[in-house]
Amino acid sequence: KQWSCAEVIANRSFGYGTYAWTLGSAPDLDPNVVLGLFTWNDDPAYAHRELDIEFARWGNVADPTSAQYVVQPYDATGHQQRWTQPTGLSGTLHSFTWAPGRVDFISRRADGSIITSWSYVGSDVPVPGGENPRMNLWLFHGLAPGDGQPAEVVIDSFSFTPRA
Repeated sequence: KQWSCAEVIANRSFGYGTYAWTLGSAPDLDPNVVLGLFTWNDDPAYAHRELDIEFARWGNVADPTSAQYVVQPYDATGHQQRWTQPTGLSGTLHSFTWAPGRVDFISRRADGSIITSWSYVGSDVPVPGGENPRMNLWLFHGLAPGDGQPAEVVIDSFSFTPRA
């Protein structure tokens, strides 16, 4: 069986502001499947200006956490917050607000109640410069889903609100 993955890339940079994705389906994914909602720039400056909301177990079936917020590089102390997305929740909103020296992440249920949130503050928060928002669904290390079934996530909307 041949597996393929998808990525959607905005055609411009938005800079500081709030990036928000509403998921129309629950991101209950096989441990080998990753959903990324993020900014990226091909230029390696500022760790590619990558800010991530990711739903992933990174191939670890036993991992009790299923999602993370990251200010890249992920392996730098304090740059990552792992958490558990409750199963079966659709209509969830996941966003981050990027400002000079800080990134505030938040995930909400469809009724607006908070699932979790996390803030990163530091001199290494990237500054805007050619990054663009992206979303992708891909296979960790190229491994097929362990259950052999196709993966699907419905994204109802993406929005951006510029920093005031």
